[in-house]
Amino acid sequence: MKHLLIILSILLLSSPVISYGQSGKTLYGWGDFPDHVWKEFGDKETQKVYKGEVENGVPNGLGFLIFPNGDKYVGEWKDGKPNGQGTLNMSNGNKYVGEYKDGNENGQGTYTWSDGHKYVGEYKDGKRNGQGTQTLPNGMKYVGKWKDEEEWNGTIYRKNGNNFGKFVNGKMIKQ
Repeated sequence: MKHLLIILSILLLSSPVISYGQSGKTLYGWGDFPDHVWKEFGDKETQKVYKGEVENGVPNGLGFLIFPNGDKYVGEWKDGKPNGQGTLNMSNGNKYVGEYKDGNENGQGTYTWSDGHKYVGEYKDGKRNGQGTQTLPNGMKYVGKWKDEEEWNGTIYRKNGNNFGKFVNGKMIKQ
């Protein structure tokens, strides 16, 4: 699926094959993400610009969204919001690749920060929730369960693999 998204991203971003009918329409997102009001007119300097498949006047299917600040989302849409597989490249160098539901990260995903910090695991409603692994640039790693963005029940490992400590019900217990 990841390779399919990469190929579709390349086609959507660079191919003249897309016609600008229903399957290649341009819309502008007015309002806050992901609860946009979609219109066929706008200013790319102040509104988000969507290009891709449209149904009933809103993004549906495959498409991409460019934010005025340079952030870019490429992936699947349903009822005007990211749903399914998608990639969000942020202008600050951070990146999320994974599942979306109703405009938020939901399901399996990988978030990589520009400094090399990385989280691979489950999301719910845009937050780290469930099983996941977070690796810091210094090599330390947390493996375990997350609850509303917080380490909840898991183990912290040093770069050499030795146990550094644990989180139990959100509280760190050093070894």
